[in-house]
Amino acid sequence: MRFMMIVKANKDSEAGVMPSMDLVEAMGKFNEEMAKAGVLLAAEGLQASSTGARVKFSPERKPTVIDGPFAGTKELIAGFWMIQVKSKEEAIAWASRCPAPHGPGQESEIEIRKVFEASGFGPDVAANEQALRDEIERRPAKP
Repeated sequence: MRFMMIVKANKDSEAGVMPSMDLVEAMGKFNEEMAKAGVLLAAEGLQASSTGARVKFSPERKPTVIDGPFAGTKELIAGFWMIQVKSKEEAIAWASRCPAPHGPGQESEIEIRKVFEASGFGPDVAANEQALRDEIERRPAKP
């Protein structure tokens, strides 16, 4: 089962404040631990919402673009891990081992969400999804 562990943003991450080198090193060790255990699929931090945009879909209208920044930091994402584990309990155990994402003494939150698997939508969808994944893996990495 794949799970996304989502780090919620805070006022500092939304202001573009970079984490301390101590936190960067602690996160690096945590990521290495997950990689060595074979559960880590991806891990990324996100820039502040001021560098982003939203595309809003409304009935009977063309999509509209809303440039960041966005209000409500508790609803925003500062980063994520994609992991593959056997259960939600194992995902929770990994999240619980994480250094506090915004640093010691800072309130932080990691939301855990199970990823839909293409196989749950039937064999045709699963085959199409696998073909796309195979195509992506064949592409050379871009700088």
